[in-house]
Amino acid sequence: MHPNNSTPPAEGCIDTEVVDGILLIGINRPAKRNGITPVMLRQLAEAYTRLDDDPALRVGLLYAVGEHFTGGMDLPALAEYQKRGERPVPRDQNLVEAHDLGLPGYRRRNKPVVAAVKGICFTVGVELMLAADMVVAADNCRFTQMEVGRGIMAAGGATMRMAQRCGPGNALRLLLTGVEFDSAEALRLNFVQKIVPAGMEFSEALSMARRIAEQAPLAVIATRLNLRKAIEEGPLAAVAEILEVQKRLSASEDAAEGRNSFIERRAPVFTGR
Repeated sequence: MHPNNSTPPAEGCIDTEVVDGILLIGINRPAKRNGITPVMLRQLAEAYTRLDDDPALRVGLLYAVGEHFTGGMDLPALAEYQKRGERPVPRDQNLVEAHDLGLPGYRRRNKPVVAAVKGICFTVGVELMLAADMVVAADNCRFTQMEVGRGIMAAGGATMRMAQRCGPGNALRLLLTGVEFDSAEALRLNFVQKIVPAGMEFSEALSMARRIAEQAPLAVIATRLNLRKAIEEGPLAAVAEILEVQKRLSASEDAAEGRNSFIERRAPVFTGR
C-alpha cells in the first residue's frame, strides 16, 4: 500500500493515516529533501502523542515522502530556538516529544515505533531513527551526524544512543568527524535492523508493524518499557519490576485470551484490556 499524502505547505508538514491499528507518520517536505522545520517538529510531537493516547492504535510507522528521509534540520529556522536554549515543541502541553529523551515538560512514549529510512538521512534523521524501536533501511541510504561541522552538538539523542548501540569509539568516530556512512555500516553498528532494496523499505516496515499490532498491546508496552528501563537504569532496576508487571499482565483479559487461544489452537484476538 501507499500512504495518502497531502501537498505540503512551504514549511512542510507531518501526515498521519491509520491502517489496521498502525499510525503512519509521514515526513512531508520533499521539495527541500524533507528538511525538518519547527512546525514539523511540533506536528511530529502531536502525532506521537496521538499514537500513545488512542487505544485503537498499537504501533507507529515513521516514514518520509519522496526520495529521501530527511536532509536534516532547517538550521536557519531553528537557530533562534537554539540560541535561547529552547525546543520548538512546547513544554506545557503534555506532548510526547519524538526523540523520547525524557526531558522535563514532555511525556515519554509508551508504544513502539518502526522507522523506514531511505536516501539521505542526515543529523535529525539519524536521531529520529535511533529514537524509534526498530529500523528498516533502504540499501541506498546515506547517513551522517555532521553537527560539529556546523558549530553545534547533536542534541537529539545521538550522543547517548550511538554509544549504546556501537560503543563510544565507534560513536565518536561518527560524531566528531561527521563522516558519511551507508546502510551496511548502519547495520554493522546496530543502528538499523534490516536492509532491503530501495523502494521496499516502507512495505517491509509495514509488515513489521503489522506483526507487532497482532500481539497483546499491554504486553508489548510492558516489554518495551522494561527493556528501556534496563538500558537507562540498569538490569537490576528492570529485574526489580518484573514480578509486579507480570502479575498485572496475567490478570488482564488479553492474558486470558492468550491462554484460551493456546488451548483452543487458534489465533488470539487481543483487545488491549
